[in-house]
Amino acid sequence: MKKIGLIVNPIAGIGGKAGLKGSDGEGTYLKALALGAVRESGRKALIAARMLKDVADETEIYTCPGEMGADICEAAGIDYRLPEVLYQGGAEDTIRAARVFAAEGADLILFAGGDGTARDIMDAVGMDTLVLGIPAGCKIHSGVYALNPRRAGELAVRYIRGQVRKIREAEVMDIDEELFRKGQVSARLYGYLNIPDDTRMVQNVKSGGTYGGEDSVEGLSDYIVDTWEPETLYIVGGGSTTAAVMKKKNLPNTLLGVDLVYEDQVIKSDCTEKEILHIIREYKRVNILVTVIGGQGYVFGRGNQQISAEVIRQVGREHIIVAASRDKMLHFVGKSLYADTGDEEVNQYLAGCMRVIVGYGEYVVIRVEV
Repeated sequence: MKKIGLIVNPIAGIGGKAGLKGSDGEGTYLKALALGAVRESGRKALIAARMLKDVADETEIYTCPGEMGADICEAAGIDYRLPEVLYQGGAEDTIRAARVFAAEGADLILFAGGDGTARDIMDAVGMDTLVLGIPAGCKIHSGVYALNPRRAGELAVRYIRGQVRKIREAEVMDIDEELFRKGQVSARLYGYLNIPDDTRMVQNVKSGGTYGGEDSVEGLSDYIVDTWEPETLYIVGGGSTTAAVMKKKNLPNTLLGVDLVYEDQVIKSDCTEKEILHIIREYKRVNILVTVIGGQGYVFGRGNQQISAEVIRQVGREHIIVAASRDKMLHFVGKSLYADTGDEEVNQYLAGCMRVIVGYGEYVVIRVEV
């Protein structure tokens, strides 16, 4: 019998669709609720937990009360144990739970959250216990997370069945959210955690910009501006590539947020999901312009949760424009891009071949996996 610990950070990712670029900080949770955000980490954890039902006879599940785990186990139809009373809420409860599960001899701790949650798990168990993250946060730069919640469940099942025996060290990264909200990325390595070694199911660490891509970005920016469609609302995602396009159009932009552009004017900057859904109803033609997350390959689901599954569903796959520099795309030769919108139906809708603009009139075709 394998002992599996399950910990869910109930507020992880709540700031994403609200455009808050994180969930850390006093008052962020209440601000997110005021902007119409809802808790989603439990729903994502449930996708992974449901897969554990296939190995119910081979596992003992240890978890926390309520939204931190028990509710998810009950919804998944799997039995669980509560080793001690653990109160719901902050980082202290995540740390306490992880230490309790480690003391109970957990073979694997599954945790749902973002980079802050990964830091808490690292503080609790370090390299002593095998862990695996279920991605549910806003900023997920760390390499301890599965590609998406479904892959987290699949990898956990493979480990329980003995199909994955090797382990490896994976980086725990985090950024300063206050600086991030001001458009500055200050990332640092906090340490390492041990995870099951299956690179097909685990995401890479986010990488920064590389040298040699300036000409490519200049060319693709000129191309996108020259082919910009009139009488069309553009939903412009964050990132330095889309910022270069906005600069070409002499428009201000939110480097790490989502802006709405119509007829060479920014009609709304740093939008929430709710604002995007409200505004796009007024326009007949809508395009989405996004870039690829360096190193990780995500088109949706990492840092641009405001462009949600529902937004994508209403705009349509055929109206998505993806642009990235040649040097960034060289990393993905022989690999795939990813979509992790939190909606399995929309993820499948996005799967398949997608065109990525890499220069003036130049593009590559690459497969999107889920």
